Amino acid sequence: MSSQRGSGPGRTTLTVLLPNFGGYPGDWRGLIDLAREAEDAGIDRVVIPDHVVIGRNTHEYAWGKFPVPPEAPWLEPLTVLTAMAAVTSTIRLSTGILIAPLRPAAYLAKTVATLDVLSGGRVDLGVGVGWQREEFEAEGLDFEARGALLTETLAACRALWRDAPASFHGRHVRFERIWCEPKPIQAGGPAIWFSGTLTPRNVERIAKLGDGWIPIMTATRDDVAAGTRTLRDALAAAGRDPAALRVRGSLDAVRGADRRPDLARTLAGAHDLAAAGATDVQLPLLAFVRAPEALPRFFGELGAAWRKVKAELPAKGASTS
Repeated sequence: MSSQRGSGPGRTTLTVLLPNFGGYPGDWRGLIDLAREAEDAGIDRVVIPDHVVIGRNTHEYAWGKFPVPPEAPWLEPLTVLTAMAAVTSTIRLSTGILIAPLRPAAYLAKTVATLDVLSGGRVDLGVGVGWQREEFEAEGLDFEARGALLTETLAACRALWRDAPASFHGRHVRFERIWCEPKPIQAGGPAIWFSGTLTPRNVERIAKLGDGWIPIMTATRDDVAAGTRTLRDALAAAGRDPAALRVRGSLDAVRGADRRPDLARTLAGAHDLAAAGATDVQLPLLAFVRAPEALPRFFGELGAAWRKVKAELPAKGASTS
């Protein structure tokens, strides 16, 4: 892993998902301002989720109630992050989760490299296979082959970010002696965080191509700890540094006596996640605030509360902040 993508010791980082879906009252450009608010508050990373199209069967979403109806607007994440890159200078910019198989490999490699160059090397790529058959069918792709498509797409991106000229020969992705320029600022390309449960295929995928793991939202602390051990062993077996593995744990919103989410108690959960191996924790932003006009003030409160928690966390693992 490159030094640009982070390989030294550091404290656990904080990620906040910004809602690029469901509508932003008045002007979507207000969403871009939130990236600057998060940066000013000292948040380490913002994450933008992904759907290209949405079918009517949102009840098939396996991790609770789908957050919006199928007709709700959903902004494209790499475009949103490019706009955010223009108004920020230090905060890391990530997808989470980008359904990478929906994008042709060469096009994805070019788009991500462009964003990395324009942001000064601040991109992380959180990717997954997706869960909705309609998205794949809308693009003429085989839903059942989405795992293989994910692997080949990211392997091809790695080749295009690394080699000049680049060649790749897979079942679904093939090219011979082509150039994809400019290369990302981060040597070898941005850090890739693969999401999902640790099936043997996903473990192999992360060990060969990935820098990090994003467990499913319902993963427990014990799940995170067991998965981290599994992946460190897999990285070591692949000849890679197991200490460089990144893991993003999800903080559960903790309610106070008034039944409202308690920010300090929620952030305190970072201690247990860090002990389990998480190098990054993600806050459930919408559990605390939904009104856009309240977000700037909330980020100020979040920044102050996180600085206190972060100072108490031990230095560890790889950091990207």
